[in-house]
Amino acid sequence: MPDDTQDVISGGHLVAKALKAEGVDRIYTLCGGHIIDIYDGCVDEGIEVVDVRHEQVAAHAADGYARITGKPGCAVVTAGPGTTDAVTGVANAFRAESPMLLIGGQGALTQHKMGSLQDLPHVDMMTPITKFAATVPDTARAADMVSMAFRECYHGAPGPSFLEIPRDVLDAKVPADKARVPKPGAYRASTRSAGDPEAIEKLADLLVHADKPAILLGSQVWTTRGTEAAVELVRTLNIPAYMNGAGRGTLPPGDPHHFQLSRRYAFSNADVIVIVGTPFDFRMGYGKRLSPDATVVQIDLDYRTVGKNRDIDLGIVGDAGLVLKSVTEAASGRVNGGASKRKEWLDELRAAEQTALEKRLPQLRSDASPIHPYRLVSEINDFLTEDSIYIGDGGDIVTFSGQVVQPKSPGHWMDPGPLGTLGVGVPFVLAAKQARPDKEVVALFGDGAFSLTGWDFETLVRYDLPFVGIVGNNSSMNQIRYGQAAKYGKERERVGNTLGDVHYDKFAQMLGGYGEEVRDPADIGPALRRARESGKPSLINVWVDPDAYAPGTMNQTMYK
Repeated sequence: MPDDTQDVISGGHLVAKALKAEGVDRIYTLCGGHIIDIYDGCVDEGIEVVDVRHEQVAAHAADGYARITGKPGCAVVTAGPGTTDAVTGVANAFRAESPMLLIGGQGALTQHKMGSLQDLPHVDMMTPITKFAATVPDTARAADMVSMAFRECYHGAPGPSFLEIPRDVLDAKVPADKARVPKPGAYRASTRSAGDPEAIEKLADLLVHADKPAILLGSQVWTTRGTEAAVELVRTLNIPAYMNGAGRGTLPPGDPHHFQLSRRYAFSNADVIVIVGTPFDFRMGYGKRLSPDATVVQIDLDYRTVGKNRDIDLGIVGDAGLVLKSVTEAASGRVNGGASKRKEWLDELRAAEQTALEKRLPQLRSDASPIHPYRLVSEINDFLTEDSIYIGDGGDIVTFSGQVVQPKSPGHWMDPGPLGTLGVGVPFVLAAKQARPDKEVVALFGDGAFSLTGWDFETLVRYDLPFVGIVGNNSSMNQIRYGQAAKYGKERERVGNTLGDVHYDKFAQMLGGYGEEVRDPADIGPALRRARESGKPSLINVWVDPDAYAPGTMNQTMYK
């Protein structure tokens, strides 16, 4: 036992000190007896404790906070069901390469394997979906282990870590001089690698001599804050750019190098294709959508991702921003010979863009009722400003939006990522609005997706976080319904996918927010503007055509 005259500190306060050292200024949590000493430490360290109604929301909010700020997010949940409720949020961050720490409670070490309250093998469950998962074995190690977990979040591509802290370890006090509290900035190295210099020179040479190059700017461009380097490269070398994930918004709509609707055409006809910070997963057809005759280059933070699922001609492991900047510098002095000859290629792609747009225009401007989803997402796109962070949470309705909605600034697009998790919308709104109160937040929900975490709309009201929310309501899980109809016939399309006609506008009003119902497409824009002017969390309930499906839904390989 420590001497009463000694300076002592508890495990929870050590955790809070380590969070402070990492730059964490708020945690997302749902309270539990196993974790309250962390709260007490956060009060002393000036860290805000944001309490939500479901642990999945806490984990998604930590993920969202990391994406917006560039700093790791943190969620703190109790043992047992508190931790299992957060599993989906951690798994989503894992697939989305988002750095966050989940801290879970645990029964006392002295009661290990005795059947203590909410005791579960959390570390075993979390190991496959984190970059690091461990138990804090001793109070004096608490801050050190938190710092270790944060360090592991940045090994290769970013991702989540998990720590469980037994109740007696967290509550115990130890002499302060026996506890290691790592100093800010002193417990990990920079992970910003500029890549192999020889590979940089080779890529510069490929791009200078390419006749029809194309580049895909993926989420890691935003993760590494490489926007300026990406823009400089495409403008200097005159390369058409496509964007996906958090890379959307790298170039603003209307930029001569910003392309969207002609991606398949470009990847089928380009002679050099550069894939930046995006794996060859289902979104890329596992690499099969790229021309077999093209020279393919892949740039990624994670060595394991480069060349996975598809052969490549050149792979570079490194920070997207630094790599692209180095390529531009390497091409300096020999750019004009390549850049000036590409006008015809860019004109060809622009014509393909226009053809695709004209084909879709009747639906984008449709006055039909029920409202066509293309009309809804077109109105949302027109509504966005340079300061609007757009969040998509849904299946079919968000697939529509992915083809139409174009964020006007970098880092202003949020979706779940490759895990395809429904329910990220409300927690992402919570994180985005708290991290950037100066920004407008606009969120599009499917009615099924909103239902999963929608009760935390009350949290947004409680914390006075205004946002413009839109529910594309077709009373269906339409992305799945389409597949059932395609595989089993129309007579069996309504099995396990049909929801009630819920008036989400009234739900918002009940919880103290702004709500409005829209059935006429002409009313969408005015309703969005009224929601913006209300200064409240809002839901505009838009009844959309249940028999309209997004092309991306109809093209999914799982239904073929």
